[in-house]
Amino acid sequence: MTLTREAPLVTTPVVRRKPRTRDGWVTAIMVAPATVLYIVMLIVPVGLALYLSLTDWDGFSANPAFVGAANYVNLLDDPELRRAALVTLLVAAAGTAGLNLLGLGFALLVNGVSRANTFFRIVLFYPHVLSALVVGFLWSAILGTTGAVNNLVTTWGGEVLPFLSDPTWATITMIAVLVWAGFGVNVVLYLAGLQAVPHSLIEAARIDGATRLQVFRNVTLPALGPSVTVNIVLSLVTLLKTYDLVVSLTAGGPAGQTQTVAYLILWNSFHDARLGFGSAQSVLLMLVTAALAFVVTRLRRRGELAVHQ
Repeated sequence: MTLTREAPLVTTPVVRRKPRTRDGWVTAIMVAPATVLYIVMLIVPVGLALYLSLTDWDGFSANPAFVGAANYVNLLDDPELRRAALVTLLVAAAGTAGLNLLGLGFALLVNGVSRANTFFRIVLFYPHVLSALVVGFLWSAILGTTGAVNNLVTTWGGEVLPFLSDPTWATITMIAVLVWAGFGVNVVLYLAGLQAVPHSLIEAARIDGATRLQVFRNVTLPALGPSVTVNIVLSLVTLLKTYDLVVSLTAGGPAGQTQTVAYLILWNSFHDARLGFGSAQSVLLMLVTAALAFVVTRLRRRGELAVHQ
């Protein structure tokens, strides 16, 4: 008689899943503060600007009159807005180019790990820490008609340089100061991109006999594609809404030739008490900024895909 041993019964432990409803509540509670902040700081102001742009509110009356699209129609016939739009586009285009060229150039110079590079990184970023109003007053004291530079020039027998009194000079000066004050951020962003470039690719290119210029053009620059996109979009959006440096550096002069759209919005809204018209201008600026940022991002993405194919 043979005895057979039965296989032991294996039991699978029962895993109780947490109810999805509870997980959903936890997620909602965690996201709620950021959602409330987003609504209060962005959605509500945008909605209020849209509403005010359809009224003639002066900032004081309790019941603003509804005027429909009249403010937007008036925008088309406003010569000041057209001039400010040209100045804004010029500042945005030239400033974006300057910020990115200087940012990438200095990032390449201070890319290595050393105490000197750490010091220069701090020096390059420091102007961005200063308030734009402070930067404007500082450079106005340096480049103004009675500023430090012109005092030296006249002392040496030269003529006063119209840094801020001539429309062309004033525009160039404003763009130069904007680039000086802001390119430190671009340096930091490009440094982050450079440190993410695979060192093995650079070494392989050098072993194959590539020069430094060839390595930069064929290896480093393509790898920096996402960093270039971020820097261009951030620079463009920041420069399109420039107003604080204009206030302290040129005050829109001479003769309103350096007024940007953002500066004009503040002037119309608070100086002229035309908040309805100023809100229409702000809505237009918001739409143009969003459209340009979208177009630039799409073009950059296409360029990145073409490089990697």
